[in-house]
Amino acid sequence: PKRPSRMGASCCTRRCFETAGLVKGMTAEPACVAAAAASPVDGDQAEAEGRRATATDEGEAPKRQRMTVPAPQLLTDEEFASWAAKALADNVVAVGSSDSGVPADVSEEASEVPKAFEGYKFTGPLRPHRVTPQMKPPDSCTTLPDYALHPKGVARSEFMRSNKRNIPVLEGADLDTMREACRLGREVLDIAARFLRAGVTGDEIDRVVWQACKDRAVYPSPLNYSLFPKSVCVSPNEVICHGIPDGRKIEEGDIVNLDISICHNSFHSDLNETFFIGEVDDDSKRLVETAYTALRVASEMIRPGTMYRELGAKIQAEAEKNGCCVAPSFCGHGVGKLFHGPPDVPHYRKNKAVGTMKPGHVFTVEPMVNLGTSGKERIWPDNWTAVTASGLRSAQYEHTFLVTEEGFEVLTARSGAPTTSMPAFAAAAFQR
Repeated sequence: PKRPSRMGASCCTRRCFETAGLVKGMTAEPACVAAAAASPVDGDQAEAEGRRATATDEGEAPKRQRMTVPAPQLLTDEEFASWAAKALADNVVAVGSSDSGVPADVSEEASEVPKAFEGYKFTGPLRPHRVTPQMKPPDSCTTLPDYALHPKGVARSEFMRSNKRNIPVLEGADLDTMREACRLGREVLDIAARFLRAGVTGDEIDRVVWQACKDRAVYPSPLNYSLFPKSVCVSPNEVICHGIPDGRKIEEGDIVNLDISICHNSFHSDLNETFFIGEVDDDSKRLVETAYTALRVASEMIRPGTMYRELGAKIQAEAEKNGCCVAPSFCGHGVGKLFHGPPDVPHYRKNKAVGTMKPGHVFTVEPMVNLGTSGKERIWPDNWTAVTASGLRSAQYEHTFLVTEEGFEVLTARSGAPTTSMPAFAAAAFQR
């Protein structure tokens, strides 16, 4: 999710770019971007850049040698369990290697609460656990986004585009590639969701997602984006968004959001769902259904001529009707050749989002809904995890939508689900 337009850059990038000195309104190429382009991070990455095209290269993307992998719903339980076990076993060395990315204490003696959190006043019962080092890009990827190997995770394409309000219109071959990116993103989310259950850790989910991306020769878009250290966002309970997968075990009674984004042939797709882990309390059931229904009622407004700012009022009204509220600091966004681009799609009324829907526009709607009346958030000392200021739970659903001549198409719909409308909420579909 992005910050609304009043904040400028996306929530994923703003903190990192302020630290790096890349402020809103820059026109010249930042020194750190130019230096990074001239000097890759290390020898391995220099070799990788030599054989791969980035998302901003001109011309036709190189052809991939993608493995033929069955859709996850076609695997038996035994086949899926075998694949997941191998994915975890194969990636143990990569996860624990000393040169695999950002530093982390992975010793068995490590404190469950990282040192950065010492003295921190938590808003709710959730606590962080140890985070393993960052993995490298899957070696099956022949096209990498521009931030994948950047030492500061700079998405230069997002900050250097000439017209930051021009909403791309996708058609022809570009639209075909976008559809495929969304199909592959859906497969990866379905795999992560099938693996999700009480007793697994966020770190294990991340390794399964990384392997699913490798099998499909796609890049997990969150990886190294503004230095985000993992391939997926895992956000349980009071986490609004951007939860970093760690060693905490998912517990009975949790609600867990899995946010998947992948990059296929230089096009990103983005989607997420919230799941029940075993039996959850009634408030959590009401919250999760409200988040889904808020997305559904907003989707009914998607058609040529609708102003992007209009969706927020519908979403906020649905949340408040059910004793919940929206988290206004984050919003939907355009997606495609940019991971986060125009338009901004705020989820609250009286916003100032710019733009009117036209056929060919592709964007996400992803309302984050909190229990209670406070939509405020706090950011954990890891500089990513956004939690509710109230300590109450939060839930979210997200789809990537295409505006068509007649209305819309859900590009990230589940297999077999309608694509020109969203089905009514069915709790069993999200039960784990």
